[in-house]
Amino acid sequence: MNQHADGAAGTLTGWWRRLRTPQRRINLALQGGGAHGAFTWGVLDALLQDPRVQFEGLSGSSAGAMNAVALANGWLSGGREGARQGLADFWAGVGQQMPMAMVTQGEGDAFSLSPASKLLANWASYFSPAQINPFDLNPLRDLIVQQIDFERLRAGSSFKLFIGATQANTGKLRVFREAELTAEMLLASACLPKIHHPVDIAGEPYWDGGYSANPAVFPLFCDCDASDVLLVLLSPLQHQATPRTADEIDARIAELSFSAHFMREMRMFASASAYAEPSFLTRGRLERRLQQMRFHMIDSSQLTSLQRTETKLLAHAPFLALLCEQGQARGKAWLAEHVGSIGQRSTVDIQRMFA
Repeated sequence: MNQHADGAAGTLTGWWRRLRTPQRRINLALQGGGAHGAFTWGVLDALLQDPRVQFEGLSGSSAGAMNAVALANGWLSGGREGARQGLADFWAGVGQQMPMAMVTQGEGDAFSLSPASKLLANWASYFSPAQINPFDLNPLRDLIVQQIDFERLRAGSSFKLFIGATQANTGKLRVFREAELTAEMLLASACLPKIHHPVDIAGEPYWDGGYSANPAVFPLFCDCDASDVLLVLLSPLQHQATPRTADEIDARIAELSFSAHFMREMRMFASASAYAEPSFLTRGRLERRLQQMRFHMIDSSQLTSLQRTETKLLAHAPFLALLCEQGQARGKAWLAEHVGSIGQRSTVDIQRMFA
């Protein structure tokens, strides 16, 4: 009798503890940005260390897609710790891609390409990938094939995955899902056309997903149950200075081309949410979903390490480790301030930021 009572008391205690510390489920929208994606690695590492936070859908393009898939693959091997290890292993592999001689380091976090590397990159820009890389060599392909178990991921991903790629001949966005995902689909999401050959999937050539969505947010709205979306951004929403030199202008144009679709999509959400204010006359499924949506954001503003476009090519282990540390700090700070808002309220005003 006493054992039964003790067991019942233990069950009630466990139930009460779970009620007082609810698990909070969110969707993640992960921007791409080459090596700058190591910042997102740090943010995800911080989120994975907090057992209160659960994930449902992960949407990403380019480096955002790599982070999403590395997390999901690692989770299958060991839950949260497996996901953390999967991300760490992926970025450790990326960090071995660039020889030390191609990098220079000044004071603090002032990493940059060496003068010889800049000259080489400028020279290479005059040639197509077919000319400069006729055999389509891609170290990233070898890395993901070695580390990601796509067959296992297709059979039983713990999360909904939305991997964006751009159809090169139409400009249309293609979103690949976890149940169909292959190494080529993931490579398509990160295919920069001036560096890599187009990735052929079922006879259709694909380029980087950032050209059509960086990242796609609508799948998290349409195909997920969770109403909270955390935007992890690598591109600043506002710059302090206007570019003046030719190089600065080119860099800004490239950045705007990768963020334009995301900005337009978020403006759509802001405008649609304003039209869907509670009313006796608008109680359809779409209106209810819009009213339920809650947005949150972790960005890389004020980080000098991410201000220069050229460092997106800096696959250098110490630089990636620095970005990871900065991402961890931003992630932990966001959790400390806002984790209680998940499931309750938005922590970013999309009307003010995007409309």
